[in-house]
Amino acid sequence: MAMNVIFIILLLLPITTFSMTQSQINSNSILVALLDSHYTELAELVEKAMLLHKLEDTVSIHNITIFAPKNEAFLDPDFKLFLLQPRNLISLQTLLMSHIIPTRIVSKTGSTRHRTLAGDHHHIRLQTNSSAATTQWTVDGACVTHPDAVTRPDGVIHGIDQLLVPRSVQDEFNRRRSLRSISAVKPEGAPEVDPRTHRLKKPAPPSKPGSSPALPISDALAPGPSIAPAPAPGPGGPHHHFNGEAQVKGFIQTLLQYGGYNEMADILVNLTSLATEMGRLVSEGYVLTVLAPNDEAMAKLTTDQLSEPGSPEQIMYYHLIPEYQTEESMYNSVRRFGKVQYDTLRVPHKVVAQEADGSVKFGNGDGSAYLFDPDIYTDGRISVQGIDGVLFPLEEEEDVNRVKPDQLAKVVTVKQRRGKLIEATCWMLGTIGQHSRFTSCQ
Repeated sequence: MAMNVIFIILLLLPITTFSMTQSQINSNSILVALLDSHYTELAELVEKAMLLHKLEDTVSIHNITIFAPKNEAFLDPDFKLFLLQPRNLISLQTLLMSHIIPTRIVSKTGSTRHRTLAGDHHHIRLQTNSSAATTQWTVDGACVTHPDAVTRPDGVIHGIDQLLVPRSVQDEFNRRRSLRSISAVKPEGAPEVDPRTHRLKKPAPPSKPGSSPALPISDALAPGPSIAPAPAPGPGGPHHHFNGEAQVKGFIQTLLQYGGYNEMADILVNLTSLATEMGRLVSEGYVLTVLAPNDEAMAKLTTDQLSEPGSPEQIMYYHLIPEYQTEESMYNSVRRFGKVQYDTLRVPHKVVAQEADGSVKFGNGDGSAYLFDPDIYTDGRISVQGIDGVLFPLEEEEDVNRVKPDQLAKVVTVKQRRGKLIEATCWMLGTIGQHSRFTSCQ
């Protein structure tokens, strides 16, 4: 029985210790007073730096002293932006812990050194400078303007007039600022020479951010592989309004996750020049609508249709519309106008859309395709609409169907001419009277 009682006491001992530790953090704590004080900038940074749990553990063991800078000390916008960036969380925590000492300091006696919560490499020196009339109390060059501003049983807050910035935080801020100034330099391309006049071309006037391109999309297309390779996309980032390369990767990833369009995504990944050109067009401000055939439609393509050089690119170009269309906008257009022709990147061919069975049908006859999966990807710049067939220009379909009527016409003509010759021959032989030899002519 005694052993059981001792075992129960040992089990309850950690729980009791934890409850006693937590009971010390109450409404009269110095941390609660800091959050409710007029040092709002410091309190906000302490919350964003996720230091409350660490300070609670420190307060449960030690009395602490907080040197709280006034709100006007955080007026530097660049430095505050640096502190609020998530990648600079360590610098923010180091800055805040350098204002906290795990010792209660109330009296202003002599010159002392105390280690802060920031570590061994940063110390705070308290100095008392006496004169004939006043006594000044400084902390590493910062004047204590409101000593004992807030006092609680577990700590005290002294108001100071400026920040106490550790050397490591200052060096990190200077390094970030120098890198930002270097990256702000916009690269300029080589000057272009007019081949006719052999003079430098004048640069185009700058356009407003976000405005639509002045040139049609056909002029922005890269030349074919026989002339020159497609140019690399723009780097994107803060100096460009749209990151086309990232948006193209985004809709290809969406096709893979959506399911049923793996063949289309595979072609876009393998045709790097096509994906690169689409990204460059979006980066320059153009918009695109992609008619994406599903896997069942892509499986019906024959080897002859894909074996010719450049045929996959031409097929994909015919499924790219240089407009931003959604399922609702296309359906409203075909309901209102009957048939609508959309330009494609396979200049000058166009794709015809019409209303059929409450949906949108592209193309004509056997080569038509229905809007199967609407609005797979819509981000304001690229719209992806799933269709259940592969589209081909109307002229190619007419060339295929034009062979059979011609061949039939030739066969009929030959049969008619052969019949007339036999009839004339039989008539001549009958006239001569050689009926016994050519009986088959009667």
